[in-house]
Amino acid sequence: MRTLKYAILGLLNKEPMTGYDIGKEFSRDLGEFWNAKHSQIYPELKKLLDEELIVFEIQISGEILEKKLYSITEQGKKAFLQWLKKEEPLEPTPKDVFRLRMYFSNNLDVTTRIHLLEHQLHQHQERLKHLSRNKERYESIPPLDSDNFGDYLVLDGAIVRETVTIQWLENYISYCKK
Repeated sequence: MRTLKYAILGLLNKEPMTGYDIGKEFSRDLGEFWNAKHSQIYPELKKLLDEELIVFEIQISGEILEKKLYSITEQGKKAFLQWLKKEEPLEPTPKDVFRLRMYFSNNLDVTTRIHLLEHQLHQHQERLKHLSRNKERYESIPPLDSDNFGDYLVLDGAIVRETVTIQWLENYISYCKK
């Protein structure tokens, strides 16, 4: 399953983009739950072109700078919508090095445990601030047929995830300090 294929098709289904623009999307909104590097994006764009799921037009910027503006074809839209409608089985729990360390934390002194928990807490608090700032662009939940509904849905889920993780860390920091 080439999930990156469908992420790119989804972006191009919203609007035509350059490869650079697609990369920026992975460092912004999509980066909260999916990532891809330019070194992955450009080979995938080539495959999508070969499969006739996307096309491009050359745009001239300035006097000599050429850039390719990619857009989705009808065949690409069909493939994207077919993928979008599939039910997804629950993925295995993602690997989490911090939780693995905490599993074996009985081998650490309490001060070190507290330090590691507090460090993790700080990182999750910073992530929650970032997510909350992103959510400020919405006054309310966007309409179901809006291009922004999916972004809001995933963003809200990420905020809930971070809030629960912060609560979990605070509980155990408190417990370790007793």
